[in-house]
Amino acid sequence: MSPPANTVNPPANTVNPGGNVARQHPGPLLEVRGLVKHFPIRGGLFGGVIDKVHAIDGVSFTVDEGETLGVVGESGCGKSTTGRCILRLIEPTAGTVWFDGLEVTAMNRQALRANSRAMQIIFQDPFASLNPRMTVASIIGEALAIHRLASSRTQAEQRIVELLETVGLHPDHMRRFPHEFSGGQRQRIGIARALAVSPRLIVCDEPVSALDVSIQAQVINLLEDLQERFRLSYLFIAHDLSVVEHISDRVAVMYLGRIVEIASSKALYRHPRHPYTEALLSAVPIPDPALKRKRIVLGGEVPNPIHPPAGCHFHPRCPHTMERCRIEAPILRDLGNRHHAACHLND
Repeated sequence: MSPPANTVNPPANTVNPGGNVARQHPGPLLEVRGLVKHFPIRGGLFGGVIDKVHAIDGVSFTVDEGETLGVVGESGCGKSTTGRCILRLIEPTAGTVWFDGLEVTAMNRQALRANSRAMQIIFQDPFASLNPRMTVASIIGEALAIHRLASSRTQAEQRIVELLETVGLHPDHMRRFPHEFSGGQRQRIGIARALAVSPRLIVCDEPVSALDVSIQAQVINLLEDLQERFRLSYLFIAHDLSVVEHISDRVAVMYLGRIVEIASSKALYRHPRHPYTEALLSAVPIPDPALKRKRIVLGGEVPNPIHPPAGCHFHPRCPHTMERCRIEAPILRDLGNRHHAACHLND
C-alpha cells in the first residue's frame, strides 16, 4: 500500500492504555526507501567540496509494529548513520522515511519535534550519552518537560520513579549523577530516558557493545521485556551476530553502505544467500567443541567509501566474483518468504 500524499504535520496523538501512540496507518510502522547519505569532504584554498564519503547508498527496508529488525555489518558500513538519518539526527542526502504513513523526511522542525515522541534512540556509549552535570531526575525529566507530559513537578517525579522501576533501578537513584553508576546502570538510565515519552520505535545503536558480557545479557532481557510490555518496535544495530540472532525477528546485513541481504533471523542464520553473510556467520563462535564450521577468510580490506567499487561493492573480496559483478550492481532480489539478497549468484 502506498503511503498518503506528503503530510508534514502529524495528527493529534491518541494514547492507548499502555502509554503508546495508537496506530494511524495500516502498513508497516517504518518504511525506508532509497536512503542515501553522502558526507562532503572539503579542502582547497576556499574550502569547497572536493569529494564525498558514500556512507549510505540506497538503503530500503520496513519494520512492522512490534518487530525487531537487526542491522549487522563491519564497522563503517553505515549502520549507525542509517539509524540517525531515520530520526533525522543527520539529514539524509536523498531518499524517504515514512513512519506510520507520515513522511519524516518532509517534516518541518515543529512537526519533527512532535513526531520525536514516537521515535527515540538508545546510544552506544552510556558514559558519553548522559550529561554528567545533570541528575538522573533531570536527564529523564527533560523529555517530559520538552513535550509537556507532566502538569506539575509532583507528577513529573512520579513518572520518573515509575520509569526507574520499569528499568530495574531504585527510586532513590533519581537524585544521583551519572558518574555514581556502573555502565549497565547508566544504560538503563538511557533506556528510561527513551521510554519517558512512550515511543513506538526505538533505534538501539549498539546498546550493549560497551558493556561486559554478563551485563549485556541483562540489558538484552530488559529490552525484550519492555518490547512485550509496551509493544515496541526496535531497529537493533550491532556487530555481534550472536546478540542480533537472539533478539531479532529479521536481520539486515549491510556492506559499504548497502543492504546485501535481509531475511528472518532463522532463515538468514541457517541458509545465508550472500557470500558476505556466509563469511560473517563463519566467524561466529560455536559453543559445542564437537561441532566444526568452515572458516571463510575474506581477502583484502574494505574498499574506501570515498571511491567505492563499481558494480557490486563486495566483488573485490568475494570468492565467487564474475565479470558481471564488476560492472553491474545487483538488486535486492526477493527469494521468497521475505528473504532478499543482492547477489548475481541468485539470478
